[in-house]
Amino acid sequence: MTMTSMNEEVMSRTREIERIAVIGGGSWGTALAGRLAANGNDTVLWAYEPELVAEINARRTNSLYLPGINLHPTLACTGDLEEAVRGRSIVLLVTPVQVMRGVLKQLAPHITHDAIIANASKGIELETLQTVSLICGELLGDDALARYVALSGPTFAREVAQELPSLIVAASRNATAAGRVQAAFSCPCLRVYTNSDVIGVELGGAVKNVIAIAAGICDGLGFGHNARAALITRGLAEMNRLGQTMGAQSTTFSGLAGMGDLVLTCTGDLSRNRTVGFKLGQGMMLTDILAEMRMVAEGVKSAASVYQLSRKRGAEMPIVEKTYQILHENKPARQAVIELMARDLKAEG
Repeated sequence: MTMTSMNEEVMSRTREIERIAVIGGGSWGTALAGRLAANGNDTVLWAYEPELVAEINARRTNSLYLPGINLHPTLACTGDLEEAVRGRSIVLLVTPVQVMRGVLKQLAPHITHDAIIANASKGIELETLQTVSLICGELLGDDALARYVALSGPTFAREVAQELPSLIVAASRNATAAGRVQAAFSCPCLRVYTNSDVIGVELGGAVKNVIAIAAGICDGLGFGHNARAALITRGLAEMNRLGQTMGAQSTTFSGLAGMGDLVLTCTGDLSRNRTVGFKLGQGMMLTDILAEMRMVAEGVKSAASVYQLSRKRGAEMPIVEKTYQILHENKPARQAVIELMARDLKAEG
């Protein structure tokens, strides 16, 4: 027995075994479901594609979204939402934010009344400018919102699935709910911190995807490391600026769900959002880039929702504004950067 397997065996004996539904069979949902099952939790994954459900149950692989990874043998998969959440103590949402409302409407009648609602998706709903916690409160009620946990941090799905060392944050106003999610996920390769700043963690996950597209654009244009470092730093300032208008804590943005996730997504080759930006910087059309991608780059739609939210809240976010214009108003990328550099001179802040 390896040291890792011995550690996991010890941890499985000391933690409470949860019955968990993971809603969303993309790369991130699959990686998280695999981790939860490996930790000894009774875990079922819901996936939309019938062929994917069959593959996971028969071969314990997800060749569509997480090729080359062998999933834990106890992980079950279903295409039936009611079956997935029936009797589950934790429901983990990992569907794209822009379809979250529709999925929750289907789930709502079947979720156990005292189940913890956790969310690992990152973005802001375009039509309402709401974060996922607000959507959950609206559709599931204040009781569910009181048990809501937001999961975020610098984590690529493939590296989590490969059991490479990773750290995330579980944020909730309910310390007990956050602690149960923390315990369900924690293992020698995944360290989980708790946090009470739900809105800060959610905003960090949404804004960083937009900044990552901007970073990719700079890299695609060949602007070098100086520009990328400056963009990440000023992007963090914009994230913090928006957060302050919504009651978030500044310390959240200097932590894993802020700076940590921002640096990863702006620099890592596995980042879908950075890849979109890089190809835009090289001159490709957005429609052609998205047509090549199977997985969702949340930052494309989040650019519009974050930009609209910044205007609504009166938060100055010039990088987000220019990224929105490039993506949705066909502004040439090089022209957008020139306009950013030509803004009025001011003190840093």
